[in-house]
Amino acid sequence: MKPPVFEYRDPRSLDEALGLLNEYGDDSSILAGGQSLIPLLNLRLARPDYVIDINKVPGLDTIEVLPGCVRVGALTRIRRLERDPKIRAVAPALSDAFQNIAHPQIRSRTTIGGNISHADPSSELPGVLAAYDGRVQLTSSSGSRWVSWSDFFVTVFTTTRESNELLTAVEFPTDQNFSYEFEEIARRPGDYPLAGVCAGISLDGSQVRAARLSAIAIADRPIRMTAAESALVGVDISNAAVRQAASQAAAAEINPMDDEHGSAAFRRGLVSTLVKRTLDRLAGVPS
Repeated sequence: MKPPVFEYRDPRSLDEALGLLNEYGDDSSILAGGQSLIPLLNLRLARPDYVIDINKVPGLDTIEVLPGCVRVGALTRIRRLERDPKIRAVAPALSDAFQNIAHPQIRSRTTIGGNISHADPSSELPGVLAAYDGRVQLTSSSGSRWVSWSDFFVTVFTTTRESNELLTAVEFPTDQNFSYEFEEIARRPGDYPLAGVCAGISLDGSQVRAARLSAIAIADRPIRMTAAESALVGVDISNAAVRQAASQAAAAEINPMDDEHGSAAFRRGLVSTLVKRTLDRLAGVPS
């Protein structure tokens, strides 16, 4: 397959890239890692008049482990992130999610900004961003704005990014009171997950002060399972019955669709299992 005809632009500064986006808007597509855009072009599912390659724009491949958050520039490759020891030290579940994305060869090209901007509901990072209560930075020629994950993701492959904006950074808060676990189930390593869960809890002794549970590959966007979160608050996480009840609450509140990979009931069962496993680990129960 060959892509449709387009004009290629190769900006060498952020201002130049933003100027091109301001000029071309909806007629353009942004090329970062290319792991999503190139197949879409080759299948003629994307037909931009202009492709804006941002790979030579400096300053967009930063990794900052700051007090209270991990902030990553949009052009940072996933393979580099999964190997970063500072991220592993403060956000191990985030590192686990990086390692579950496709295969090493793909992770060596995939960028965090491209992955999150693509808004694939089966992708790991949007779901982890939801569990961490993270946000993204959108930048245009007129300035920057920070947008929470819940406002950013709209539906499948759709976000609130305007056509003249570029996602320039992603931020994962790292509240030291929260501990997180990530796990997914796929038919084969590197495949898109059939379901995935990122669980975070804040404890006072063994009592849960706050909980965050997100799911991927279940809806048209990453979701938080708020009923299950509420079921955990104020209870003793060391109680197996409590963890089982939370896993059942999570399965009951989601509304997956049947597809060629499995029924809705099948996916509810997967989510229940994943919530139970992640909560068990957070409670210190050996797997």
